[in-house]
Amino acid sequence: SAMRRGLGPVTAASLAAGFALLYLPILALAVYSFNDGRLVSVWSGASLRWYRALLDNRLMLDSAWMTLKAGLASASIALGVGTLAAIALARAGRFAGRSAFAGLVYVPLVMPEIVLGLCLLLMFVQFDVDRGFGTLVLGHAAFSAAFVAVVVHSRLVTVDRQVEEAAMDLGATPVKTFLWITVPMIAPALVAAWMLAFTLSLDDLVIASFVTGP
Repeated sequence: SAMRRGLGPVTAASLAAGFALLYLPILALAVYSFNDGRLVSVWSGASLRWYRALLDNRLMLDSAWMTLKAGLASASIALGVGTLAAIALARAGRFAGRSAFAGLVYVPLVMPEIVLGLCLLLMFVQFDVDRGFGTLVLGHAAFSAAFVAVVVHSRLVTVDRQVEEAAMDLGATPVKTFLWITVPMIAPALVAAWMLAFTLSLDDLVIASFVTGP
């Protein structure tokens, strides 16, 4: 099928190797989760032993539920904050301090997680904020909002402004135009940005270790 779409054999082979590199480890992990033995590298027969052990491990289940809650909450906050930042960068023109604002929005993309985690910890300590689930959510939202801003901004700059202008010419307020015209047009980017922020929260450990308290 790759050849019929115009891809050459080298490109098709590269795609196959790339997908294998991404998904074969996941497939191996899924297969070996049914291994009855304790050694990952030795197949001892198929069994649901470890799934039963997981269902009986309340600590692991509580931790997984906490991780999901933090991901859902932080991704939602990051989506709101990151979208507002993207709108400011894409639609506000060359306002005073735009370069500094853009730098502040995008700096979490290049800042090491350990530095960001330490900065957040110092801020929470300075303002005497009790660390726990709330600071965990805010910490994850703080760095994932930058990724949301990048994704949403890249879509906003390609939206046809004439459609929005036509809606306002017909009497729609800017807020209504954004909600009923712009949001549907950028909806795929919003969904992708939320999923990216959620995935980043699930993946993060460094920032979480700083902001969840002792």
